[in-house]
Amino acid sequence: MSGLTGLLNSLPASAAKRLDDGLAQLGLTVTTHQREQLLGFVALLHKWNKAYNLTAVREVDEMVSRHVLDSAAVAPYVQGPALLDVGAGPGLPGIVLAILNPALAVTLVDSNGKKVRFQRQAIMELALENVTASQARVEQFKDQAFDQVISRAFASLVDFVTLTRELPAANGQWLAMKGPGADDELRELPSGIRLQTRHLLKVPFETAERQLLILNPRKELSK
Repeated sequence: MSGLTGLLNSLPASAAKRLDDGLAQLGLTVTTHQREQLLGFVALLHKWNKAYNLTAVREVDEMVSRHVLDSAAVAPYVQGPALLDVGAGPGLPGIVLAILNPALAVTLVDSNGKKVRFQRQAIMELALENVTASQARVEQFKDQAFDQVISRAFASLVDFVTLTRELPAANGQWLAMKGPGADDELRELPSGIRLQTRHLLKVPFETAERQLLILNPRKELSK
């Protein structure tokens, strides 16, 4: 794990403190190894971002809160065991969720080659055996079924569920991470898809409103 050690040494102490404080605020307990993997992911993202422009967030501490803690905030609602992260970008939230729950089988899908290359590098360097990165369009997964399909910044709610309509398993769910203003999108949902639950998220060190919308493709099971 010498490579991981080198990554950790590249981070300022403030990043580790922000991660520790944020996880505590979220009520999440991690092992020493999981903590190192989360910090290693931040270090890799910061390193690659200089050349590949993977995210508009430039500061390490902001990456911890706006990416890692934001992703970690939905961990209590992710059971899997098979999770598809649609439009995963540099691996968010899928890689963070995979680190927090090694029992998850996480598939990342994105059509952007440089972002998928970063995903694969992160998977290798962080030794994540429960994550698969795919450079593809989501339509190519139509013959597979996932317990949960998640999106953090993929598209509008309508586009998200329409493009992935066949992907949740019979009792599966969509998990849509959204900011404010999702009510208009909810009103435009296709028939047969309903909001099951809404969870307001408090992301440590962030003031912007965040929420998780859990949708069910089976109308009779919706609330």
